Amino acid sequence: MATNDDQGAARILAAVRAIPRGQVAGYGEVARRAGLPGRARLVARLLAGNDDPALPWHRVLRSDGRIAFAEGSRGWKEQVRRLRAEGVRVEGGRVRGQPAAADLDAQVWGPPVNGA
Repeated sequence: MATNDDQGAARILAAVRAIPRGQVAGYGEVARRAGLPGRARLVARLLAGNDDPALPWHRVLRSDGRIAFAEGSRGWKEQVRRLRAEGVRVEGGRVRGQPAAADLDAQVWGPPVNGA
């Protein structure tokens, strides 16, 4: 029988796999999509310990669109390389042109037009 931790981890990994190629999401958004709001650090820990080469971990960023690895580190360089390979614009360790959405509604619907 799976524990709640196992179920949560499976939902987080499914949420990461569901991020479309060329798009990004914040750690908190991944947690919300997995049904675990407020668990962004759990997402980060799970990704840090995951060794599945098919998992698109590189699509997960800080909520401000920055890469969480230390600038210039091996992980930072690899994440930049993978994002750019998918057509994502990365400048100075930050994704440009598509902020990591605060929530799924913001990602799907975007900001209101003309204050509506």
